[in-house]
Amino acid sequence: MFKPPCAIILLAIGSLCLLTTAVSAVDAGNGDHHSLELDENNWTNVLTNEWMVLFYAPWCPACKSLEPEWREFAKWSKFHSSISVASTDITISPGLTGRFIVTTLPTIFHVKDGVFRHYKMGRDKDSMISFIKEKKWEQIDSISSWKSPNSIQMSLVAQFFKLSQKVRILHSTLMAEYGLPTWGSYLIFAIATILIGAILGLVLVCIIDLVYPPSHHKMPVKDGKDENSDSGQESDDDELVRDELLDDQANNEPTEIEPVVRNRRKIRKTD
Repeated sequence: MFKPPCAIILLAIGSLCLLTTAVSAVDAGNGDHHSLELDENNWTNVLTNEWMVLFYAPWCPACKSLEPEWREFAKWSKFHSSISVASTDITISPGLTGRFIVTTLPTIFHVKDGVFRHYKMGRDKDSMISFIKEKKWEQIDSISSWKSPNSIQMSLVAQFFKLSQKVRILHSTLMAEYGLPTWGSYLIFAIATILIGAILGLVLVCIIDLVYPPSHHKMPVKDGKDENSDSGQESDDDELVRDELLDDQANNEPTEIEPVVRNRRKIRKTD
C-alpha cells in the first residue's frame, strides 16, 4: 500500500538530481563569470540591444581581482532585461582580440545597438551599475567606424590574429612532436615567408600589368624640311673641314692653291 508513494518520492528525487546536474552544466558552459562566453561564432549577438563585454585571461592578476565584482554585476543584470553581460577569454578566442583591438587586460566594452564604447570607469559592481542606470555611456565618445569590430578592416585583422594563433600551434607541434629545435622551426617559417612574399609580389605585378598595361612610345618622325636643313648644315660643316685640311696642307707645303683657299675663307666669313 505504501509502494506507490515511495516510487513517487524516488522519481522526484531522481528528477531533482537531473535538474541539478543540468543547471550545473549550464553554469559551467557560461564560464566562471556567470555571463555569456563570446567566441568567433556568437560574438554578433552583442550587435543588438545593450551589452557589457569583458575581455580577460586566466593568467591575468587584474582579471582575477575583477572577477568577483564582474560576477556580482552579471547576477544583477539577470534581473534587468535592458542589459546583458558577456565575457571573452582571449586565450580561446584570439580572433576577437584583434577584432576589438584589445591591448590591455582586463578590457570592458559597452555596446548599444552596434555602437561600441570603452568602459574606463570604476571596476566595482556599484560603478558599473551606475554606469548603466544613469546612462553615463552617453558622455563617452564611441569608437570610430573604421575601428569598429563589425567593420571590414577589423574582420581582416581578426583573420590575421587567427592565422598567428595557428602559426603558434604549428610551431609548438614542430618542436614537441617532431623534435625540431627552436631555430629550425624559425628557419622553416622564414623560408615560407620569403616564398609566400615572392609569390604574392609576382601576382601583384601581373594584376597591375593587366589593369594598367604598359604604353609603347613612338619615336617622333622628322619632317622633310628638317632633314634638308640638317643635311645642308652637314654639307657646310664638311666644306669647312675640307678647308681646314687644305689650310693645314698649305702651311706644311706651300703651293699655288694657297691664295685661292684664303680668298675662299674670306668670302665665307663675310657671308
